[in-house]
Amino acid sequence: MFVDQVKVDVKAGNGGNGMVGFRREKYVPNGGPFGGDGGHGGNVVFKVDSGMSTLMDFRYHRKFKADNGGNGANKAMTGKSAEDMVVPVPEGTTVTNTETGEVIGDLTEPGQELVVAKGGRGGRGNIHFASPTNPAPEIAENGEPGQEVSLQLELKVLADVGLVGFPSAGKSTLLSVITSAKPKIAGYHFTTLVPNLGMVRLDDGRDFAVADLPGLVEGASKGVGLGFQFLRHVERTRVILHLVDMSGIEGRDPYNDYVAINKELDEYDPDILKRPQIIVATKMDLPDSQTNLGDFKAKLAVEKNPQVKDPQIIAISSVTHNGLNELIRATADLLDKTSSQEFSSKSQTKQKATYNYQPEESNPGFEIHYDKQEDSWIISGKRIERLFKMTDTMHDQSMLRFARQMRGMGIDEALREAGAKDGDNVTILDYTFTYVE
Repeated sequence: MFVDQVKVDVKAGNGGNGMVGFRREKYVPNGGPFGGDGGHGGNVVFKVDSGMSTLMDFRYHRKFKADNGGNGANKAMTGKSAEDMVVPVPEGTTVTNTETGEVIGDLTEPGQELVVAKGGRGGRGNIHFASPTNPAPEIAENGEPGQEVSLQLELKVLADVGLVGFPSAGKSTLLSVITSAKPKIAGYHFTTLVPNLGMVRLDDGRDFAVADLPGLVEGASKGVGLGFQFLRHVERTRVILHLVDMSGIEGRDPYNDYVAINKELDEYDPDILKRPQIIVATKMDLPDSQTNLGDFKAKLAVEKNPQVKDPQIIAISSVTHNGLNELIRATADLLDKTSSQEFSSKSQTKQKATYNYQPEESNPGFEIHYDKQEDSWIISGKRIERLFKMTDTMHDQSMLRFARQMRGMGIDEALREAGAKDGDNVTILDYTFTYVE
């Protein structure tokens, strides 16, 4: 089964907890704090595996969680940092954040790696919190939570040349005779249900990859037929071979077919038509093909498409093999003149982002609302929740430190302005405490 789109959930490892510990050794008076730090949590890393051709492995395994870091120990010993979780993906995988729609990365090179979720840092042990005013602190941090994100993986077949055209235009047959690929060939529409890849090798040592893409139909860019599902695979090709059935045995006009397919490509992504395109007149062994080819050239000369610049027309017959050598050489020559960087897909386009400084007053890092059902003030927000998760609630000094952090963020004042009174319940995540003025 060919799978080219899938959603996955990834969770990086949490950092290990720091330790509250003290040095107690004979002949070492006033040993002081000696608790070690936690280890770092593991990252979740996507790595390109050239042996993979689809996202099938993700169909039944959609959740990935890296290991947590080890906790700190006495004698200032740091916990073990967790190994990264490396997830193999095929070449041509685009990774997108499903919540924001942001493209995180485009994995196109063998061995290329992308950190999609960063592990949390280890919490600090009490050895870091000693001060002249508090020489024996009972304060340690819990490990930082690892990043958790939902991702959309989208595979776009990596091929130098893409075969496009109406169903039954002869794409699969052409692929089968110029490469060693063996796609299914039959006399009905939509025989090809998934993209097929093949390698073409010339006598002069040149070679290139060809992708036979499922047949497009009019309206494909709006979701009609199979075309919309696989149009994304055209984005990575450098040269397009536009196959047009010249036989007319299905009662369609070859020129109208040619215009319709270009229209669908243009509506999906106008940049696709800027790529070099060769018109391949197929089925030239059938009776009316020569006449139809003459009419096609006449119409093309009169009604030129400004987006497709002077396309070369090569007539072939996959049955008799006429014109195949000319087509292969012309395609290889065109590839030599076309840089892989010249035409980049939408996901590869670098976008510039402007980041403006926001003072803390405009971005407090928390929100407050009253929940009548819980009879409690609810405090939420990424910053305050992260601080709370890193607070060791088992030690009073750690909780006092968290109270000072809350006051420094302005939460005490915000609760007062919101109407909180002495004795009200205040909840952060699953922890509830009493508000005291």
